[in-house]
Amino acid sequence: MTAFRPTSRARTRPRTATLAAVCCLAALPVASAAQAASARVPSAPAAAARVAAGRVPAASGTGQGAGPEAASRGGSRAGSEAGARAAGSEAGAGSVREPGSAVAAAAEAPAGGPLLSAPGVQVRPQDGTPDLPSGLSALSWLVSDARTGQVLAAKDAHRALPPASTLKTLFADTVLPRLPADTRHTVTESDLAGIGEGSSMVGVQVGHTYAVSDLWRGVFLASGNDAVHVLAHMNGSVPLTVTQMQAKARMLGAYDTHVVSPDGYDMPGQVSSAYDLALFARAGLANPEFAGYVSTATAVFPGGCDAHGHCAKPFGIQNTNRLLTGANGVTPYPGIIGVKNGYTTHAGNTLVAAARRGERTLIVTVMNPQSGVPQAVYREAAALLDWGFRAAGRTGSVGTLNAVPAAYHAPADNGRATTATHPAKPSSPSRSAVASPTAWYVGGALVLAAAVSVLLLRRRGPARAR
Repeated sequence: MTAFRPTSRARTRPRTATLAAVCCLAALPVASAAQAASARVPSAPAAAARVAAGRVPAASGTGQGAGPEAASRGGSRAGSEAGARAAGSEAGAGSVREPGSAVAAAAEAPAGGPLLSAPGVQVRPQDGTPDLPSGLSALSWLVSDARTGQVLAAKDAHRALPPASTLKTLFADTVLPRLPADTRHTVTESDLAGIGEGSSMVGVQVGHTYAVSDLWRGVFLASGNDAVHVLAHMNGSVPLTVTQMQAKARMLGAYDTHVVSPDGYDMPGQVSSAYDLALFARAGLANPEFAGYVSTATAVFPGGCDAHGHCAKPFGIQNTNRLLTGANGVTPYPGIIGVKNGYTTHAGNTLVAAARRGERTLIVTVMNPQSGVPQAVYREAAALLDWGFRAAGRTGSVGTLNAVPAAYHAPADNGRATTATHPAKPSSPSRSAVASPTAWYVGGALVLAAAVSVLLLRRRGPARAR
């Protein structure tokens, strides 16, 4: 019996080690994938942390003034409160974080790379890199490649500023996949409740029935806050939509953004950044439906009759993005795709523009030019696009647009302005949205199984030896 014990123990230990090694090796690839996904999508939004810490500027008020562009203003108090609650819940432990905690570290990590968090202009010129345009007066701007996500140059990319109607890009990223384009809806008075005073409107009428595609053209062409509110109610409610927009921003890695109203109306605490707006545009351009709407120059908005027999005739609408239409003396930009312009008295002029030349598509964000030059937001965006196309391949990257699809879909007509004639087809949802949670669940289960197997086999080994 004494001679048998070492033999039994020796036979048991190799089995334990072999099974444990197999379980751990099986868990490693999935766990690694989960770790990579986690690295791309941090656990808490910096926007909520900055709001909680009081570092996000609040709007000076809700009073609006008529600007040279359609003002993007709307939203409800309920949406504001829900957005604040949503941001607070996503921050983890609320508005208080212990210094050095994992949540705080994730929230404060620089998105896109450390250079993009540095103040001032960031560019890495190489031999043959052209000089940046002179006369850039925007408080913040960014030039990026839509396909690779590389940031070619930026100024104060993460500076928190009011976004105005450019926030409608996040609204579309969030709601567009949820509502089929051919769905029809009869507008009620409650659908239009809570729209901010002075908001830009496309002309949605209570009692009239509209296709979802018509409402989206009202959002992107006329910057209609009335169309935004109808779509938000179709999505569930304005507060729910605000909550979903905040979650979508977090998923895309946009941690400078705090959503209070779905349409960009000036509200206290509602901010975004040049970096985040580029993320929203890039994610949107991965959806052919989104790309089709933002590139549409003109369309006919439907009329109809309400329940009381009051009828309205169809009427034409034109995109307020002047790089697309050439309105008010702005030269249409060659290869322009869109995406969205905005204006409020607090935000000033804002613009996210995408254009394509050959196989390259660039996204430029310009926020609140200070020069006072007429159409400055379009002039500066065009100058940055020109520079980006000349500099691409001749300058180093200063950062990257992370956690968004690498692909995009430009309109079939090579980015030329279009006139809408029929609803766009809804696109299928991306698989990337579910990849990270699945990897975590499977990886965690395999690692747990490996640990349990090792524990059980270690207990069984000594029992057999005895």
